[in-house]
Amino acid sequence: MPLTRRKVLHLGGGAAIAAAVPSLASAQTYPTRPVRLIVGFPPGGGYDILARIMGQRLSERLGQPFIIENRPSAGGNIGTEAVVKALPDGYTLLLCGASHAINTSLYEKLSFNFILDIAPVASIARAPLVMQLHPSVPAKTVPEFIAYAKANPGKIDMASAGNGTPQHVSGELFKMMAGVNLTHVPYRGTGPALVGLLGGQVQIEFEATTSSIEYIRTGKLRGLAVTTATRSQALPDLPTVGEFVPGYEASSWYGVGAPRNTPSEIIDKLNQEINASLADPSIKARFADLGATALAGSPADFGKLIFEETAKWAKVVKFSGAKPG
Repeated sequence: MPLTRRKVLHLGGGAAIAAAVPSLASAQTYPTRPVRLIVGFPPGGGYDILARIMGQRLSERLGQPFIIENRPSAGGNIGTEAVVKALPDGYTLLLCGASHAINTSLYEKLSFNFILDIAPVASIARAPLVMQLHPSVPAKTVPEFIAYAKANPGKIDMASAGNGTPQHVSGELFKMMAGVNLTHVPYRGTGPALVGLLGGQVQIEFEATTSSIEYIRTGKLRGLAVTTATRSQALPDLPTVGEFVPGYEASSWYGVGAPRNTPSEIIDKLNQEINASLADPSIKARFADLGATALAGSPADFGKLIFEETAKWAKVVKFSGAKPG
């Protein structure tokens, strides 16, 4: 049966209740023991950083530890599978984001259907990626880089955190819309890709501000533009890519998901606590320092975001011919 937007929004409004569901009373006392927040990527990247910020705040608000568990591999799919298979009791959650939407079309065979098997709980943040260069590249603006790339087709190496990652497909979207030929060089994660760019082994990367903003601020990398539709308050001097490539837009976004059939009362409680955390000025300031913006909303709002992003990146994956690494 085809998956329609209406069905996705229905799922996002609260997961269906399974036969062995805790009572409303137990949902009201949730959590009574530690909660695992699974991150399908290595420590130090945007997913991990935001998971630890939110995990600490949720621990403080709910009185139980939110333990961050990194399960890196297969573009985040190993972590997702662990959550899909977990009991739907609210004690195993997933820090999810753009990579999960991309993986839906990138991988031909998955043991799960992300949209159907992960119940959206709450969005957390959206962050632009930065189109950034090694200082050895002579271009100082996006138009200068496009001209430089067209004069050197296939000779400029573009780093990413791996095949099909947001960094990769954001670069592919730029190639498609700007009409340039860049050679994709996939690394095994954000950290190694940044090391390659900092060392000059590659010349360009589209990277989330959560991971690269300090390198831009210190001049170790040259930021040309941000990928969101509006400029970033954290990097106000950088234009948007869309100012030079009309219609271009890409971003990293993050949120929390739970196994399908998690009781709606627990999902609603987590959503309320996450939104309350996002309203805290100290959290907003921490996000702003990373170049991210708090993204509060209902479970249905998050489900709508996931659906729209999945459809958008499916087109880019098809155009680029991207395959898993």
